[in-house]
Amino acid sequence: MKKIALLVGMFGLSLLGLSGCGNVATINPTEENETINLRFAYASSSQPVIDAMKEFGRLVEEKTAGSVKIQYFPDGQLGGERELIELTQSGAVDFTKVSASALESFSKDYAIFSVPYLFKDETHFFKVMDDEEITAPIYRSTANLGFTGLTYYDSGQRSFYMVSGPIRTPKDLKGKKIRVMQSETAIKMVGMLGGSAVPMGSDEVYTSLQSNLIEGSENNEFVLHTAGHGSVAKYYSYDEHTRVPDIIIMNDAIKDQLTKKQEAAIYEAAKESTAFEITAFAKAVEEEKKIAQKMYDVKFNQVDNTLFREAVIPLHDEFKNNPLYHELYQKIQEQGGQ
Repeated sequence: MKKIALLVGMFGLSLLGLSGCGNVATINPTEENETINLRFAYASSSQPVIDAMKEFGRLVEEKTAGSVKIQYFPDGQLGGERELIELTQSGAVDFTKVSASALESFSKDYAIFSVPYLFKDETHFFKVMDDEEITAPIYRSTANLGFTGLTYYDSGQRSFYMVSGPIRTPKDLKGKKIRVMQSETAIKMVGMLGGSAVPMGSDEVYTSLQSNLIEGSENNEFVLHTAGHGSVAKYYSYDEHTRVPDIIIMNDAIKDQLTKKQEAAIYEAAKESTAFEITAFAKAVEEEKKIAQKMYDVKFNQVDNTLFREAVIPLHDEFKNNPLYHELYQKIQEQGGQ
């Protein structure tokens, strides 16, 4: 928390410096010719996600006739995902984009996305995420903390990638130190598959792989070239254990600065940026794979994930039989025809 307080203090000083640049409305945004500058901070991301966040800003400015503009603080300038959530919660920034798994410690509802093989396939995933009856209560579950979910971005499937040798069955994970996100559900999953989970932030993974602190990790394909992990971990295995969305969250207090039309424009822009991101992400994944193969000689192998699915059944039962998650779990499964 000391780190967060320091970041907030430093960031507050930077905002004071910005206050003299342009006409920034802070109290009454409805006054003519005033502009509201909202702050969007994010950690390192793949290019299609960065492009989508910029598209969000472009759409907000367009839909508000320039009365609301988005200012970006990219590439972890203000910290990792947990720090960015706390900065959004405090109001030091107005928006951030983080993995749903990073939100688990702020709301139990987000833990559902870390359940391995929760979704039957990609179609099932999008059907669930586009169902506001399912997602809206999850987005609102942090309202008591001062922020809410705005929309989701596709983050693809997550699979294991290793320094030495591919993963074909759970036996190949036995005793291996595997980095996972700071998610209790992800930690349990790796344990059920026989591995030893090492939770850490994304900014620590490369050096941890390089120094043999960990023997592998799990993520989508963009870590291989974009984050450079393919230079040390050359075996990517498509067990496809999870599809964890990215979530854009918004500080609730900014609504006090906005007119109803401006607020509606932000929600519209968010949804449209999601459609933009899904298309861009799908195209970019294939290009990422080609570059990783050519530049780092990464080997991609397909996996029969039947044994993986069987190994994590107890985790499904844990959520299915828990009164806190039962209804949400059932709704998600029903969307997949299960």
